[in-house]
Amino acid sequence: MKGITSWGYRPYRPAHRLKEALAPFVVRIAPYEDRIAIEWLDNGAPDTAHILHWRVKGVDRPYAQVKADMGGELPLTLELTGLAPDTDYEFFVERADGSARSALRLARTGAVPAAPDGTMGSIVNYLHPEDEVYAFSGRSLCSPSFVKLDSGAILASMDVFAGKAPQNLVLVYRSDDGGQTWRYITDVFPCYWATLFTHKGRLYLQACSTEYGDILIGESKDEGATWSKPVRLFVGSSSHLDAGWQRTPMPILQHNGRLWVSVDYGAWALGGHWVGALSIDENADLLDSENWTCTELIAYDPAWPGAPTGKSSGLLEGSMVVNRQGQLLNIMRIGLIGATPDHGVAVALEANASLPEKALAFHGFISLPSGSNSKTHIVYDAVSDLYVAVGNICVNPETPGQRNVLALQYSLDLYQWKVASLLLDYREENPRDVGFQYIYFIFDGDDLLYLSRTSLNGARNFHDANYSVMHRVKDFRKLLK
Repeated sequence: MKGITSWGYRPYRPAHRLKEALAPFVVRIAPYEDRIAIEWLDNGAPDTAHILHWRVKGVDRPYAQVKADMGGELPLTLELTGLAPDTDYEFFVERADGSARSALRLARTGAVPAAPDGTMGSIVNYLHPEDEVYAFSGRSLCSPSFVKLDSGAILASMDVFAGKAPQNLVLVYRSDDGGQTWRYITDVFPCYWATLFTHKGRLYLQACSTEYGDILIGESKDEGATWSKPVRLFVGSSSHLDAGWQRTPMPILQHNGRLWVSVDYGAWALGGHWVGALSIDENADLLDSENWTCTELIAYDPAWPGAPTGKSSGLLEGSMVVNRQGQLLNIMRIGLIGATPDHGVAVALEANASLPEKALAFHGFISLPSGSNSKTHIVYDAVSDLYVAVGNICVNPETPGQRNVLALQYSLDLYQWKVASLLLDYREENPRDVGFQYIYFIFDGDDLLYLSRTSLNGARNFHDANYSVMHRVKDFRKLLK
């Protein structure tokens, strides 16, 4: 075993299980109402025939078999059809000669998340809550991020999460048809809370090494297929018991000659988080840690003018934007479960664009329908000259933290927001079980594309998602009245 030369693996396996990377390995699962699409690699014998063995989960009967004769370096794809809806299946891939097989994988059939008009999303990837193949990192798919490249390809990433688990693996997928279909690209390890972005024609990934770990950045010169060794920018604790870095996927903002992105620091075990902003000169080498700065960190102060009354869990997960007056703001989510009001409020902090290490300053509270209790993604749209946001809104006063209703919102000035459209409305489903959350979106011509961390069809709970799903909102600006 030689030392590492990159950040990417196809696939990543722990050192004591490296042989698994040379056997058939399932890298993508996409279950629909009556079918399951499955992709796998076989680095040890890419050109050999394979057999997919499958059956209903837990049923004591022989596996049905489907033979796949295709081969090559790209992931092999096969689709099981004619399946029963709302049913758990188990399957594994084996070489036709019986020399090696994959781990047993799981999937549950079910209806794909759909907008109120019936438009279905596109499944990027799926992970059954009882599937153990990524248990060294977690058991659910979280932290969606994606980017459109100059070639037209779209890359999507997600990490593998479980509470108090290592949380150190990111999976990357690619679409060459606008998000209609997806294929596996690579694993990135150690990596968590990753943001894919481009700058001056180059593709980067900025992330943490793990929950509350180090902040890392790396570059890909082949559209995400391989990644440079990561550069460590700031050091964290790498423990859920002590303070460290957190940076949910957020867009990188270019302003005043610098790149800016929100960042959090702390731990729930210590009671919450401080917040700040990372930045770098837009002409500097992004892979040189000395070029990066972080503002001094501040925490939520319940004495700020206009603050909600009662207990708050504090600030998290901000969007960096510039207001009409040219001020650089970080619009933060605020936890308000148990406070008054208990939803619909965000906090604006102001950064000093000329003094990038100066602490953020309180700017004001904002009436934002999705501003509390979950992440909101906010971007200025130059075409419409409006600020656009996507996040969860509360439609039932008894469940202020619900994440089963997702809304497109807009504002003229960043301070007053309106709901333009409900993108996903599953209010009839139990909010403890269903969630569409941590949205990351991009503009694609006249359309808005968003990636959702989705809990549906038997997820462990609303928070621990089993899907990563992309949705396309066509002609979205027509919804912004």
